Amino acid sequence: MYEADSFFTLTVWGQIGLFGVSILFAALALGMTWVMTRHRPIVIRVPIWAVLFICFIWASPQGYYTYYRMIFDDLPAQSVIGDLPPPDVVLSFLTFTGQVSLSAHSVGILGWAMFLVAVWPQRRKCRDAAN
Repeated sequence: MYEADSFFTLTVWGQIGLFGVSILFAALALGMTWVMTRHRPIVIRVPIWAVLFICFIWASPQGYYTYYRMIFDDLPAQSVIGDLPPPDVVLSFLTFTGQVSLSAHSVGILGWAMFLVAVWPQRRKCRDAAN
């Protein structure tokens, strides 16, 4: 399914670096989701997740482009951030019906992981009975 994916055009070290950058971005996205949604009602957590996921889809290409500039000498310094993704693009990531690539499917998996972090039941701190 992924035989022609651009990931496989990179050197082994390029692939390792890209994997590392992806893990870092995923950890940051999941951490931000957790921080922004904890101790909030579920009706607030779902819209926060949606905004964070859309922002990830919108802004992460710049981070990946910065990584590619480090491994490819001839890439110019430029912004690759475009307009916010329309709802059908966001849904195509979450339903895995868009582009067939490691990147697109990884974004879809990350979106669902962010959703689980956002909606996971959260324990409230117990108040001390002596108060």
